[in-house]
Amino acid sequence: MKLFQSMRMALKSIYSSKVRSLLTMLGIIIGVSSVIILVSVGQGTTSQITEQLNGLGTNQLTVNITGRGATTSLTYDEALALGDISGVKDVAPVISGNVTAKHNTDNVSVSVEGITPSYEDVKDFHVQSGRFLLDIDTQYRQKVALIGSSTANDLFGTDSPVGQTVQLNGISYKIVGLLETKGSSLGGSNDDKILIPISTAERQLQSKGVRSITIATTSADTVATVKSRLEGILAAKFSNATNAYTVFDSQQMLDTVNSTTNTLSLALAGIAGISLLVGGIGIMNIMIVSVNERTREIGVRKAIGAKKLDILAQFMIESVVLSGLGGIIGVGIGVGGSWLLGHYSPLSVSIAWNMVLVSFLFSLLIGVVFGMMPANKAARLRPIHALRVD
Repeated sequence: MKLFQSMRMALKSIYSSKVRSLLTMLGIIIGVSSVIILVSVGQGTTSQITEQLNGLGTNQLTVNITGRGATTSLTYDEALALGDISGVKDVAPVISGNVTAKHNTDNVSVSVEGITPSYEDVKDFHVQSGRFLLDIDTQYRQKVALIGSSTANDLFGTDSPVGQTVQLNGISYKIVGLLETKGSSLGGSNDDKILIPISTAERQLQSKGVRSITIATTSADTVATVKSRLEGILAAKFSNATNAYTVFDSQQMLDTVNSTTNTLSLALAGIAGISLLVGGIGIMNIMIVSVNERTREIGVRKAIGAKKLDILAQFMIESVVLSGLGGIIGVGIGVGGSWLLGHYSPLSVSIAWNMVLVSFLFSLLIGVVFGMMPANKAARLRPIHALRVD
C-alpha cells in the first residue's frame, strides 16, 4: 500500500511539472533511442555483408594476380591446371575489362568478363532465359554473349535480348542468354555486365593472361589445406616477383568482417550510452532541486509519522519513474527511427531487440543510481529543520 501511495505521489509530482519532467527525461530519451538506432544499423550492415560473403560461398578461394606484365600472370592452361590440386572441386578463370556496348543507337559502358562454362556452378550464376556458355564456345572462340539484366534493360528496354546482336567496341556478338538478377555485392553490380567466352575475351580485351581465378573446394573444411597448397604453387611460379598475387579466403574474410562490425557496433553503442549518463546527471540535478523545493512538505510528512524509508522510497520511485518513462519513449523513437531508416534509406537495418531490452533496463538503472543521492538527502532531513523552511 505504501509503495502504491509513493508511486502515486511520484506521478503526481512529475505531472505537475510536465515541461521540467520532459526536459529531465530528454537525455535518457536521446541516449536510449541513439543506442537502439546505431546498434540496429550496425547489426543490419553486418547481416548484409555476411549474406553477401555467404553468397560467394564459404568453400571458395579467389586468386588475384596483382603484378604487372606477362611474366606476372597465368595462362589459361595454367589457370585450369590449378583444378588438379587435391581438394579442388572446380576452377573458374576470368579475364575482365570494360567496353562500350551498342545496340542500334543505344550504347553504354559496361564490364565484360571472359569466362568458362564452370563459372555457372562455381559462381552460382545462372540464366533466366536462353542458355549458358558451352565448351564449344570457348574451343572455337565463338562471338556469343550472356547479358546482365540491367545492361539488357539499358540496351533493349522491355524486349527480350536473347537472339539479338550487341556490338562490343564495334565487334558484333550474338546474345544467347539473359543472366538472372543478382543485385549488388562487394565487387559492385552483378547485373551491369556482359559475359563472353574466355578465349574470345583474350582477343577482344587484348589480355596478356588470366589475372583472376575463383576456386571451389570440395568442402569448407578443405579450404585451409587447398589455400596452403595453392600459395606454394603461386610462390614457385612468381618467385622472382614481389607481391605478385593475393589469395582471398571468403570464410576468413567473413570472420574478420563480423568481428570488426561487432566491435564497431559496441563502440557506437558506448558513445551513445554517454547520453544516458548525461541524462542521469540531469535527473540527479532535478531531483536535488525538487528536494529543496519540497523541504517543507518532507518535514510535514515526517512530523505526522512518515519514516525515513517512506521518504527514501518516494523520491527513489520518482527518479525511477522519470528514467523509466524516458526509456519507454526512447525505445519507441529508437524502434520507429530504425524502421524508417530501413524502409526509406539505402541503409540496411536490423532491429537488435536484445539491445532494446538492455537499453531500457539501463535507463532504469540510471534512475536508481542517480536518484539515490537526492532521495537519501530527502530522507535524512530532520523534521524540525524542514518545517522552518518557507
